[in-house]
Order: sequence, then structure tokens, then C-alpha cells
Amino acid sequence: MFTGIVQAVGRVRTVEKRGADARLALDAAGLGLDDVAIGDSIAVAGVCLTVVALDASGFAFDVSPETLSRTTLGTLAAGDPVNLEKALRLADRLGGHLVAGHVDGVGEVVAVHDDGAAQRWVFSAPLALARYIAVKGSIAIDGTSLTVNDVDGDTFGITLIPHTLAVTTFGARKAGDAVNLEVDLVARYVERLYGERGVPA
Repeated sequence: MFTGIVQAVGRVRTVEKRGADARLALDAAGLGLDDVAIGDSIAVAGVCLTVVALDASGFAFDVSPETLSRTTLGTLAAGDPVNLEKALRLADRLGGHLVAGHVDGVGEVVAVHDDGAAQRWVFSAPLALARYIAVKGSIAIDGTSLTVNDVDGDTFGITLIPHTLAVTTFGARKAGDAVNLEVDLVARYVERLYGERGVPA
């Protein structure tokens, strides 16, 4: 489990294709690896991955065909930046919202507009996910916990403050880029419970 508060921006070292799978090696940048061990979970661009190799400055992950097909990880290349977050400990502050690292789908940056010192960003979501996105609700985009400002069909808007732009991969994003989306956990479970009771969602 994660909070959606990005702790560092790493860089892809290599992407090694292994049949239908891939081995993804990253430089950890300022994440800090003293408390990281093989078998630990790290959110990489919002995707929960298991550390399978570790050295002084980075780590590697095996990525399954399922993950490659449902996230943006399959499009990464050497040098690409990625948001990183270590798994939540029970004693940690929950600064964002509960994020599982289980990406629901891939969205797209539609537009970026200046809004004072901040920026207003518009994203599109797959229609199957749009129903879970609510005004003033939470969403994780590339592993970053954000608040939804407005929703219009399958598009939604958020505001990024300068700090978020500086410490995440959003500073390098532009219209047309693909992003990993994870909708709020509560919305999915509420729909499931209502569905089992025969109540239209």
C-alpha cells in the first residue's frame, strides 16, 4: 500500500525484454536504499513492483505481460524519468490517500493551462473508469495522489502546484502523453457491494 506522495524521481537504466516479460532496471535517484531489500514493494510510475535485484544506486523489477499491457511501463526506454515511492509503513503519515499500486487503466494528458503559479491539467480516462472519478475525490496519476477539480464525461481536471511539478515527472509531461490511472479504492468497492445487492450503480 502507498500514499501517492512521490519520494523521488528515478531514471530507467535498461529495459530488457525476456520473451513476453521484461526486466526493468532503475537508478533510484534520491529515494534512499538503506531500508530497501529484495522482495520489497516499490511504486514505479504508480505501479506496485517487487524488487528482484539491488545495488548501491538502484534496483530491478520483473514486469509481467499483464502489467506491460495495462500500464505505461511497456513504453519506457533508457533515460525516462519515473515517480518512485516506497511502500507505506503503519507509522507513516498518510499525506495523500490510500493507493494500492494496481493501475486501473491508461489515460492521456489532454491539455495544460497556466493558473497563476499553478497549472490546470486536463486528462482523459477510459470510459470504464470515468464513472469512478468524482469532483473533490482522489485519483492517483503515475503514482501521484491528486484531487479532482472537475469532471466532464470521460475527461477530468486537476491543479498542480509548483512543488508537485518540481518533484514528480509532471514537469516533463505534455499534452498527448499517456499516464497510469488508479481510481479511488472506495469507489470500486462501493460499486461491487451495490452490484451484489442488485442496486444499480
